[in-house]
Amino acid sequence: MGIARRPGLYIGCAIWLAAFGARAQTLANAFEQAWLRDPIAATLDARGAEASARADAASATTPGPAAASFGVLSDRMNRNEGAQKWEAELSVPLWLPGQQTARQAHARSAIAEVETQRAALRLSLAGEVRARWWALAAARNAREQALRRAASAASLESDVLRRFATGELARTDANLARNERLAAESEAIDAQTALLGAEARLRALTGAAVPAVLGAESAPPANPALDRHPRVLAAAAAAEVARAALRVATRSAREAPTVAVRVERDRGAAAEPFASAIGLRVTIPFSAGPQLRQRTAEAIAAASRAEAELAFARAEVAGEVDRARAALEAADRQLDSARRRRELTADNLQLIEKAFALGEADLTTLLRVRAAALDAEAFDLRQRAARDEAVSQLRQALGELP
Repeated sequence: MGIARRPGLYIGCAIWLAAFGARAQTLANAFEQAWLRDPIAATLDARGAEASARADAASATTPGPAAASFGVLSDRMNRNEGAQKWEAELSVPLWLPGQQTARQAHARSAIAEVETQRAALRLSLAGEVRARWWALAAARNAREQALRRAASAASLESDVLRRFATGELARTDANLARNERLAAESEAIDAQTALLGAEARLRALTGAAVPAVLGAESAPPANPALDRHPRVLAAAAAAEVARAALRVATRSAREAPTVAVRVERDRGAAAEPFASAIGLRVTIPFSAGPQLRQRTAEAIAAASRAEAELAFARAEVAGEVDRARAALEAADRQLDSARRRRELTADNLQLIEKAFALGEADLTTLLRVRAAALDAEAFDLRQRAARDEAVSQLRQALGELP
């Protein structure tokens, strides 16, 4: 007649889930599977290669490639007396004082920034995995509670219909019991649909089958160093890159000077021998004042912005940790309250069920007390999961991976 009419199926499912508990996937496993599938992680590899190439360029002997030029002049198109001139030149750019050191430091800071960004990205992904993990736990609890209500409603309907058939209860009682069972079945269907959605969302992130049992995380360290938080480290690395870029700008006051070796061979006529000459040329560009001031101002603005973002990241992380600790303390208090409420409503339900069986309480009272007991049980299950989720949220705020 409906899923609520097959309690044996529920028991079988519970036994099957318990049997798979030992092979339950952990949150850490789910996170690592999600990391392997994360598309942004591949872009960090490309950025790392870019930073490494920049470091290689900064370690080169010259700031740019050498250049060679060749030329020939003759009088063939006019007098045609055999006059010729051959020219060859090799020019090499030179580092400005302190420029290579500044660029090497900038390259090293860029490589370090990529690694801190990788750690920050892993933490961000961990937060998404944790959110979907505990959303699935909540959906499973809701489905479990809906199945319990459906099974209880089906049992109650069976008892009421039997007593209605003997004339002990009125038709209105039978209708109430039937309506309660139908409502419970509808709730179970909705809960099952929500559960399938939660499973699909976690599976889309990890690419693996959802675990049979959702394990909780261990308590985080008591006094972690927030300066080692991945987001703070990433902001600090970005600030260092900006400072290094400013040093590069100040050390690059002009274009690179060049030194060139020039060789010439020429003759005035065909009967004359070639004369050779070799020379050295040094080119020193003048400083481009407006362009230099523009680059320096942009670098100063970027460095100031990075410092402000670092200060904001530190304050934001500290605030998130405080809120997460407060949330965990509240979850502990709520869980204690939920346990006591569940015990009270369960005891009250037991008393009313006995009274109803003896004809000393009506069905309406039983349904009201039963609803309160089911609500208290559901609240207790939610708070158990909420407490575990609060631990995960605190670990997330502290920058701890699963």
